[in-house]
Amino acid sequence: MRWEIKKFSDLTITELYALLHLRSEVFVVEQNCPYLDMDFADQKALHLMGYDANNQLAAYTRLFDKGIKFAEASIGRVVTAPFARGKGAGRELMEESLRQLYQQFGEQPVRIGAQQYLEQFYGSLGFKTVSDTYMEDGIPHVEMLK
Repeated sequence: MRWEIKKFSDLTITELYALLHLRSEVFVVEQNCPYLDMDFADQKALHLMGYDANNQLAAYTRLFDKGIKFAEASIGRVVTAPFARGKGAGRELMEESLRQLYQQFGEQPVRIGAQQYLEQFYGSLGFKTVSDTYMEDGIPHVEMLK
């Protein structure tokens, strides 16, 4: 996977369209969750994009320094394209997200709002559950901290 990280203002129109398309494809259509994905936090995030050998956007996250989404630094909108699943792309995405977050903002605690069914996956990356289950957009979530 080839990785690029950019501030919102440095994204090209094509990159922005691709990442919003991927987020909508998975979070809205696939998960049958009609919610407004564009929350005005994109402008405050660093955008990590992973491209496959065909230069297709295969994986994406947005990274935040502490004090923006949570008191701690955070990773959000974690998504892999359907064509990239089952090949380790999700793990590679999270490992690169943590590397980039530490490189950009310094090594520090990281909090995520994780879909509950992925709790074991995030646990394998060193995250610990620190909240009760809560509903977000009709999907059970937990907060996790690394």
